Amino acid sequence: MTRTQTSGVPAQGAPGGLRERRKRRTREALLHAALGFFTTQGYDRTTVDEIADAVDVSQRTFFRYFANKEAVAFAAQEAVDARFLAELRRRPAAEAPFEAMRRAALKAWDATPEADGEYVTAELRMRVYRMIESTPALHAAHMRRHIGLQQQTALLIAEREGLDPDADPRPRVAVAAFSGVMRLTGQLWGRRSDAGADALRELTELHLDQLGPALSGSWRAA
Repeated sequence: MTRTQTSGVPAQGAPGGLRERRKRRTREALLHAALGFFTTQGYDRTTVDEIADAVDVSQRTFFRYFANKEAVAFAAQEAVDARFLAELRRRPAAEAPFEAMRRAALKAWDATPEADGEYVTAELRMRVYRMIESTPALHAAHMRRHIGLQQQTALLIAEREGLDPDADPRPRVAVAAFSGVMRLTGQLWGRRSDAGADALRELTELHLDQLGPALSGSWRAA
């Protein structure tokens, strides 16, 4: 007797679930093929046709999943950023802004990346980061995205604190400081020989923990 017969409930939605799994596998295959090409032969030298051919799909199929090459280059980071914003919205109202952002960032990294269909190993993420930093067009896009994330984060912090971000500069100042530290740790991580996620987390926690003392404490030895 099948599971459906035992439960007495027809297995509705199974075909749809299978289609979703296939779509997720196709997207992930395109993502990994693209990142592999980008990090071995260069972003500018890679074509959409090459990426599609590597996965044995049409160019039209590629564009169902990604708007362009830039979108696939930043897909994994976009997933992390989306998780960060979602986690920040869930942080308890009693947490101070810096603590809420810190915990949201760490929670975003702890989330299961497979759930987004954007699973990328730490080693590949590091190679992609270096590729973005060394490719002028992607570096410029990265800075635009970074500024956009800052703006969204500042609005969320202002909402949490019940402030008008146009009248009170504190949300934008706090987020600018936090974002600066996050970018610094990313750059330091990108220069290291060990590409593990643990190394990135260790660097991030170390530098975020120094943010408060660096801004408010005295640096001079007694």
